Amino acid sequence: MKESNVRCPWANSDDIYVDYHDREWGVPVFDDRTLFEFLVLESAQAGLSWITILKKRDNYRNAYEGFDPERVASFDETTIRKLLQDPGIVRNRLKVKSSVSNARCFLNIQEEFGSFSDYLWSFTGNSPIVNSWRDLEQVPAHTELSERISRDMKKRGFSFVGSTIVYSFLQAVGVVNDHLTGCFRYQEIIDQYSIWQQ
Repeated sequence: MKESNVRCPWANSDDIYVDYHDREWGVPVFDDRTLFEFLVLESAQAGLSWITILKKRDNYRNAYEGFDPERVASFDETTIRKLLQDPGIVRNRLKVKSSVSNARCFLNIQEEFGSFSDYLWSFTGNSPIVNSWRDLEQVPAHTELSERISRDMKKRGFSFVGSTIVYSFLQAVGVVNDHLTGCFRYQEIIDQYSIWQQ
């Protein structure tokens, strides 16, 4: 955590946000389990604040078997009922059932494409989209890209993957770099990705 650095304004309200912003948000993710984790968390967030989800994240990791998509895909009705009794997660039946069916869809994509990462990054030619927003008001809630991915995922059976949720997911896993240009993480992430590519 770097207190002297200028951050995106949304990240300054809470230590949890600061840590998440400084370490994770916008960093390109290629690991399938991490991608599944964010998919579950972003879907759970619908209608809630992101900080609510971040505060429950460790509980989600326990309840969702370390976000192993194979294990989650095998959850039966008894397990779903148990999850709905767990105060450490969002106890919304539709969201919980969706996370299980989405895990099955996730496995189907892995089988078809070799990994969910290959599927996701194919939409951008395997490179992050780097935007250059100066103000928070400029950052969109959804884009043509998130619409396209949302449509494709819905076609493949996913639920709770509307265009806005998908865009938030893309921002989180670094498919899109939406740090403001004045934020210290904006250039750091660009440089970090460039090093990975060498």
